[in-house]
Amino acid sequence: MPQEISEPGKRESMLPPAGLLRRLGAMFYDGLLLIALLAVATALFLPVTGGEAISSSSRPALAFVYRLVLLAIIVLFFSYAWTRTGQTLGMTTWKIRVESEDGRLLNGRTALLRLAAACLSLLPVGLGFFWIAIDPHGRAWHDRLTRTRVVRLPR
Repeated sequence: MPQEISEPGKRESMLPPAGLLRRLGAMFYDGLLLIALLAVATALFLPVTGGEAISSSSRPALAFVYRLVLLAIIVLFFSYAWTRTGQTLGMTTWKIRVESEDGRLLNGRTALLRLAAACLSLLPVGLGFFWIAIDPHGRAWHDRLTRTRVVRLPR
């Protein structure tokens, strides 16, 4: 059951939407952390391959499992953070939080949909993210699709 962050309605008037630069900063921080996590996961596969790169041509089953593990790390990283506190480490640093339109934490389904929709927002040269700059409510495409918002927290 989603946990309420604050009184619905009050939150919207109290906390402004997070701007594009703040959100990009959080994405950069999270990207660095994810690269480190994916590098550790990759290192765990190296003993199996004798230190060689994992390729679909030489070991298709291992390559499939490897890609599945990397995808699971990414999905768990975001969905766990968004459903537990509404913040990844990068979002905490940049003092922003994702929440549903009514001010509640995301549930698992919404977190997964938001992550998938965020990937779509990145595809056309990040246009879905740059939409924040012109949207009257400061929302990206994936925010609108999943009825979520990213708000700036007080210092």
